Amino acid sequence: MGKLTSTSYTTGAFNAGVLILRLGLGGLMMKHGYGKLANFAQYKSQFMNFMGIGQTASLSLAIFAEFFCALFILIGLFTRLATIPLIVTMCVALFKAHNADIFGEGEMATLYLTGYVALLLIGPGKISVDGMMGK
Repeated sequence: MGKLTSTSYTTGAFNAGVLILRLGLGGLMMKHGYGKLANFAQYKSQFMNFMGIGQTASLSLAIFAEFFCALFILIGLFTRLATIPLIVTMCVALFKAHNADIFGEGEMATLYLTGYVALLLIGPGKISVDGMMGK
């Protein structure tokens, strides 16, 4: 019972926690990105035209973030750098697509955004490609 109420943690527990966070955020986001990638033609005509760059370019950037950057996070390669496009994408999804409805339709984007900001701050942990390369 004492361990459950303790505020201390080991380095191993921290790294395991970061690994679980990375695997969850990366794997679940890749599902969203793969759906857009596999159905590119269908999404292209109905996707948001963000900042006037066009629907195709907006969709391509979202796929890059949601699939490829999520893959980098999943394996722990360039983790902090890979979180930046995902943070931008989740901000667009939350504030533009879901009208900042944090507790309603935008709840999932808010959860992802929170996780990606946490990963940006704490990094990939030792159980990652970055950690193994000593970055």
